[in-house]
Parts: sequence; C-alpha cells; structure tokens
Amino acid sequence: MPRIIPSDADAEDIVLPEGVEELVLWQDEDKEREEAKSSLPPVKVDNMLTRWLRPHQREGVSFLYECVMGLRGFEGAGCILADDMGLGKTLQAIALMWTLLNTSIEEHQKPTVKKVVIVCPTSLVANWDAECIKWLKGKVKTTPICGDSRADAESAVKMFLAPQSRSQVLIVSYETFRIYHERFTTESSCQLVICDEAHRLKNGETLTNQALAKMACKRRIMLSGTPMQNHLDEFYSMVSFCNPGILGATKEFAKKYERPILAGREPYATDAELAKANERNDMLSVIVNKFILRRTNTILSKHLPPKVIEIVCCKTTPLQRSIYEHLLSEKARIAQKTGKQMDVLACITALKKLCNHPKLIFDAIREKKYAGKTDGGNAIDDNLTPYFHGLYDGGGSGRGGRAGGQMCEGWEWHGGKFAVLARLLHQLRTETSDRIVIISNYTQTLDLVEILCRQNNYPSLRLDGGTSINKDKNSSTRSTI
Repeated sequence: MPRIIPSDADAEDIVLPEGVEELVLWQDEDKEREEAKSSLPPVKVDNMLTRWLRPHQREGVSFLYECVMGLRGFEGAGCILADDMGLGKTLQAIALMWTLLNTSIEEHQKPTVKKVVIVCPTSLVANWDAECIKWLKGKVKTTPICGDSRADAESAVKMFLAPQSRSQVLIVSYETFRIYHERFTTESSCQLVICDEAHRLKNGETLTNQALAKMACKRRIMLSGTPMQNHLDEFYSMVSFCNPGILGATKEFAKKYERPILAGREPYATDAELAKANERNDMLSVIVNKFILRRTNTILSKHLPPKVIEIVCCKTTPLQRSIYEHLLSEKARIAQKTGKQMDVLACITALKKLCNHPKLIFDAIREKKYAGKTDGGNAIDDNLTPYFHGLYDGGGSGRGGRAGGQMCEGWEWHGGKFAVLARLLHQLRTETSDRIVIISNYTQTLDLVEILCRQNNYPSLRLDGGTSINKDKNSSTRSTI
C-alpha cells in the first residue's frame, strides 16, 4: 500500500546554513523569452535537501540531472553513478528524484516526472523506503513491495499504476519487477527508473536485464558501489541498458573496441596492437565519461576523522593453554600410534575456535562435530571433558546455549579475546554513546556475543545468513551494539 506520511514542514521556508548556496541545476537561456521577460524559472534542488549535500554530492546531483535531461551532449538519457560506498549515492538519487517530481524546463510547467520506479535487491527495499521518508519528510508517496504475498504485490503494482493513484514512487526488488515488467512498457507507467546495486545488470542475457530493458522509460539511473572491472562484455551490457545503442550492436562493439583493446593487453602484443588498443580505449572513454561518474572515498578524508586501526593481541587463559597443549600432544600421539596424520584443516579450525572461546570446543565435543574426520583418530573427543570441570553443563549448545540452562558466572573470562571484549563493551556502553559492530567468521562465536550482550542488558541486533528479510526490514527501529 502507498506510504503516506504527514509532514509539518510543507509550508516551512528552510534557510540554508551560512556558506551554503542554493543548488541551481538549470537556468533558462532562451534569448527570446528573456527579451519578452517570460523566462522560465530556474530548476533548483529543494533547500531541505541542499542543506545536507556535501560538495561532491552537489556535483553528483548536477551530473545526474544533466544526463537524464539530455544536457551533456550524448545520445540518451541514462547515466551510471559508480561512487564508492559511503559517498551518499542514495541521497543524490533522492535529491534528483524529488527535483524531477516537482520541476520542469517546459513552458507548460508540468513536472518532468510523475512516476518513479526504484529497483533494488530485496534486502534494500525497506531501506529505500526509510530513506525517502527521512530525507523528504513524508512529502512523497511511496509504495514499497517487500516480502509481500503474490496477491499483495500484484495489488500494490495495480494501485501504483492506476491513473488516480497518489503514489509517486514504487520501490520493488529485481525479482518482483521481473514478474510484473510487462506492466511498465508504456510511457505513462514510469518516467524515471533507478537501479540500485546495478552491477547485477552486467549480464545482458539474464531475464532481469531483459525485463528492465523493455521499459519504455528512457531516464535510467544506475547506482553501483562496485567498480566496473576489465570485462568489456559486462561493461557493454551495463552501458547498453543505461543508454541503448550508444555503443552500437554487440558485434559492432566487439569489432571496434573489445577485440583491439583485449589484443593490446596480451603480454606479447606488438607496438601496433598497443597503439591501436590505446586509441580505441581513449575513444571509448570519450563516449562513456559523459554519463559515468566515479568517485572514491578519498574525497571524504577532509570530512571524517582519520581511521585508526588497532591490532590487539590477547593472551590465552590457563584453560585455553591447557586445551591447546592437549590438542597438540594428542595430534602427535595419534601420528605416532597409527602412522597417520589428523585432518589438518579440522585441527586448525578447532584451534581457531579455541582461541575465540573454550565453550566452542565444549560444544564440538557435545555435538561430536569432528567425529569421523580422520582415519588416524580425533583429537576433539571426550578426553577433553575433564578440562571443563562442568563449567558449561547447563549452558546448552548451538545458538548461544539456548538449548537449556544458563552459562556459568564469569564464563566470558575463560577466553582471552572475550575478556577483552567484555571490558571494552562495558567501557564503551557506560562512557560513550557509540554504536559498535562486532564481526566474526563463526556463527557460534556470535552466539556467545549474544549471550554477553543479553546478560549485560546491551540492546543488540544480529545479522547473519539466517536473518530473515522481515527482521532485516525492521532493523532500523532497533538498537545496535
């Protein structure tokens, strides 16, 4: 259903901060209208957005506007914004979208765009909806389709496309759009499409790419934080979707650009091949640089504090050292007794888990995780049980010990890294308002982190491969450690 958020800022005149100027995207330069004193008003970005735009974002919005309005001297109305992650591609796209929904460079003064479709991965649908609400103060009516049933999705698409619909923006996943793409083959269905994570369109043969290519909409914005690699066929697919026909047909592109450029990359390329490759590469750059903008995170260096990376070496506890020595001696004993080596990878994995926390070894024993992994024997067996002295017998196993009981008091001090983490979290939670991200390669380690947060009443949010879309969708309302 369309999301309509009332706003108390509709009539508010927003004054820009000192030193921040209005962002003018277009001015009427028609001499006849100027002489007749009937010049069209300039196209400006709404001040409620302009006040938040950094210099590189102002440049990006101007670039996007000039591309989709055909003001940059190329055949087409699409563009690719390939900024690094963190440079605010979403805000730039929203600023352009809102401007096109409310301005025009035509004399009839009807908005340039009436309907916008934002296509993105399923996990980002709710995020785009939240960003539209955040930046536009509820002034735009959105229709997000995320995790809906087939019937609900079909109803939402039908309502969005209805002539009397108040919804201006449809936010939909690539998979859902592919199902209903035939509804968007007329010009009235959509006048601007924004494709997030657009590197998904690098293969022109996929059904998703083909479905999007059938859209009647010519104003196409592609957002991607992933640098385009040296695969010219993938590059061609993205450019061809963005501005169809600008690089010619597939065979024409291969003959004129791809084959000569690839030949010049060969280690034994001749001088003539190198010269021709450089020439064709320059020709290609001249064309695509008119509608591709790529910036890196280095432009944020003056806005952000310097990154500080600390590598902390944590000492092992007596319990960890005892189990570590047992694992090594058991490995040597098995080799001497049977003449066969243990599964080296399994042994390394066990030692890595031990370094995280001994509880992970205890769970491995209980679950017989390493049973049968080697012909020579298994060092992770019941012989390790005495080392735990019943410490975790009531703690259960899997998903943070939820199978039963509670962890013993002071369990976090049994591992060097967890002891440091416990102290660090306590200090950060009591002395700062910082948000903290804890990353691990092991879901079992995240289980223990969850227990640590729960027993200290630290609000937390867990994201891993088992997190459902609906839970991820609501993550913006929850605190994060």
